[in-house]
Amino acid sequence: MVSVVMTSIEDQELIQKRREQIVKAATELFGSKSYNGTTMKEISKRAGFSSGLIYFYVKTKEDVLFLVLKNIIDGYNKEVPNALLTVEHDIDKFCVAVKTYCDVVDKNIQATLLAYRSTKDLSPERRAEIMELEHETNSLVAGCVENCIEKGFFRGVDISLTTYQVVMLAHEWALKSWHLRKKMSLAEYTENILSLFLHGLLTDAGRAALNNTTFAKTIFENEK
Repeated sequence: MVSVVMTSIEDQELIQKRREQIVKAATELFGSKSYNGTTMKEISKRAGFSSGLIYFYVKTKEDVLFLVLKNIIDGYNKEVPNALLTVEHDIDKFCVAVKTYCDVVDKNIQATLLAYRSTKDLSPERRAEIMELEHETNSLVAGCVENCIEKGFFRGVDISLTTYQVVMLAHEWALKSWHLRKKMSLAEYTENILSLFLHGLLTDAGRAALNNTTFAKTIFENEK
């Protein structure tokens, strides 16, 4: 059960709009000054609010941190399923899931870094909630891996381990962006990690099935 961030406002559209402003401002400030080094007054100012207005939409700075971290998870939960609908083949679905995960990370570099630095600043209850939400999000990738194994396209690897390898490599784009961006674009990075996974996971049947894919086969065509 996701924590309810209390508000005294009844207009749901207004709550969403204001919280989006708060999340954007807080993500920038937490990234540049750290969570502990940022005050609610500074968040209010960056969001364009008066000092007291922010408390109509959140009650504590921990509320803000929770919303920031939940926002990136919501991004995965929205964009990955939508992307999966654009392809049909199971191998393509795996590739698109990985690509979209990387795309969401790229759009949320500061929030991704913040998740590594500041999840510990949440209460134990909220920290557990974020971990559970992450687990649910990772299941989107895990489902693609499992389907490919069941169809005989992937080797019988450990699904959980493979899923976390995908997640960690996607996060690496944020964690080591200072280095990676000097060497390649996001598209090139995504293609490289997909090549790594496909070469390691595909069975003979999976390789034979590449001709029936639309996205996955381009990874191998670009290597020629």
